[in-house]
Amino acid sequence: MPNPTPFSSLVAGRTRAGQTVTFDIADDWQQGRTAYGGVVSAIAAQAMRDVAGADWPADVCLRALQCSFVSVVEPGRVQVEVELLRQGRNVCQVMSRVIEGGRLGSVLMGVYSAERPSMLSPRRLQRPPARHEADVLPAVPYLPEHMPPFLQHLEMRWSEGALPYSGTPGNRSIIHLRLRDADADAIVPEVLTVLLADAPATPVIGELSQPVPSSSVTWALELRPLAGGHGAGWWRIDSESVLVEGGYVNHAARIWTPAGDLAAMGTQVVTVFG
Repeated sequence: MPNPTPFSSLVAGRTRAGQTVTFDIADDWQQGRTAYGGVVSAIAAQAMRDVAGADWPADVCLRALQCSFVSVVEPGRVQVEVELLRQGRNVCQVMSRVIEGGRLGSVLMGVYSAERPSMLSPRRLQRPPARHEADVLPAVPYLPEHMPPFLQHLEMRWSEGALPYSGTPGNRSIIHLRLRDADADAIVPEVLTVLLADAPATPVIGELSQPVPSSSVTWALELRPLAGGHGAGWWRIDSESVLVEGGYVNHAARIWTPAGDLAAMGTQVVTVFG
């Protein structure tokens, strides 16, 4: 099969015209009928920084991202239209629309801010130990006939929880993952967080014994500022299927950097067609 297109190359090839940033998403970033939700959201985050954040100070970071996946975003030429809704003294709110083939695919709202003085003492979650660390776990091979194309860009190792469609009950998982991209450190840290955070399927999928379509409907991600240099290491995502009812799953996740720092917390509504 053709050589996959690294995310860093996808970003490097973008073009901008006014408030619109255009990306070419290769077929190897596909997930079912649509492009992988993480790559759609990541290019939107990149575009919002390109357009709205061109003149921001270096300490302005993405703090929250709300995504509504409206329709299919097929691989190919994809445009991200960016609108700065409000720029206050400390907080900026930015909206983007992902357009493919003249069709609205996703709408995203980003909240950006700089740190401000506070009398509150910092409180940071500590990453709990995993049953097994990545270096002692077997790699999960990429099987083109059984896995969506975007997974060839990721190396994932299950520390806890069932593999998707393994017929094993459970609602939690702990997964180590890293991006297969020689230039991963060149990706903006907040964009890399968004790209990785959507990768694991909601854990309850493991109780099914055969693949069925599933899709995120909405996704909310709350982030903290990160320095660069995490691209090549093992990230970790701890996931939980919190509520399963009526064909929908309420999914929650915590995303940890290779250094063990909390990078983001996310919630999703996932629909399972089966």
